[in-house]
Amino acid sequence: MIVVAKVGTSSITNVHGEIELAAIDKLCAEVATLRGQHHRVVVVTSGAIAAGLPALGLSGARPTDPATLQAISAVGQSRLMRVYDDSLARHGLVGGQVLLAPLDFVHRSQYLHARGTLTRLLDLGVIPVVNENDAVADDEIRFGDNDRLAALVAHLVNADVLVMLTDTPGLLTADPRLDKEASLIEEIVEVDHELERVAGGSGSVHGSGGMASKLAAAKMAAWSGVRTVIAAAHRPGVLVGAVDGEAGAGTVVRPHDRKLSARKLWIGFAVASSGTVVVDDGARRALVERRTSLLPAGVVDVRGNFDADDAVEVADPSGQVFAKGLARYAANVLKDVAGSKTSELPEGYPHEVVHRDDLVVLP
Repeated sequence: MIVVAKVGTSSITNVHGEIELAAIDKLCAEVATLRGQHHRVVVVTSGAIAAGLPALGLSGARPTDPATLQAISAVGQSRLMRVYDDSLARHGLVGGQVLLAPLDFVHRSQYLHARGTLTRLLDLGVIPVVNENDAVADDEIRFGDNDRLAALVAHLVNADVLVMLTDTPGLLTADPRLDKEASLIEEIVEVDHELERVAGGSGSVHGSGGMASKLAAAKMAAWSGVRTVIAAAHRPGVLVGAVDGEAGAGTVVRPHDRKLSARKLWIGFAVASSGTVVVDDGARRALVERRTSLLPAGVVDVRGNFDADDAVEVADPSGQVFAKGLARYAANVLKDVAGSKTSELPEGYPHEVVHRDDLVVLP
């Protein structure tokens, strides 16, 4: 079985926001247990900035400007990896650092190279330790938290289970700070709007991913055919319990029977949207019910400034986004032909705004 274990900054830091060696050693000990059971394990970790702050004498207050945060990350990433290397070595394991960025999932060749590297590391018995390449990340397109990165990595390595370690037992029915009756939601068949509302909220002081982010990542993993378990990092034996399906180990998000292809998952979740194409009700029905291509005739509005081959959201007349795809028109050209029948298009213009092969109806 291939397991992806994601741990956030707040789960591996102390009250001062500094890296907690014991927390990482606990994680690595449990990874070693899984390896002893012949599972393959990938660790997705945050914490580079937390590791860099004390080295620069900045533990008291986290800076907010991107350039300083990237510099801190550059200092902290090597220190964070050193902690993982030392801890894994104590348990007889070898770690390998892999730094990824959103563009590694956007460009097909980079995507394949990343998959090949991770697969080979696993073949060699190495524990890949993955983080976002914060030091050079474009602030406008970076992952921000590693929850979505973990879901993409789970797809990349064709994982069986994604374990998202956090500060709570899983998704609760309410905020336990406000409702003493809050209880664990043990299983989720489908991530819907009500669950997203329950999960609403931001991350911790030192991290950036809250429960809403984890639920979104679990939804993404479900469409990769990956079972997700959201569980408490401090719980003894949490990784083994999550992998074995132990009752009460956390919140289990079941995978979908119908999986999106790698290309459609890439379009739907990995590529940032550059604009929005609003369509009429007839076009919406055709896209959702018959899985057709989007034609210029169904377009009623074009928002944003995008180029041909950019990713765009597709929205209904009320503004509700229901699909995403790769546009065959630039925004300025599409505005000129919006509402036109195919027979009315100038010679050489594409017949489709978004071809069905490049379109994902969002779950």
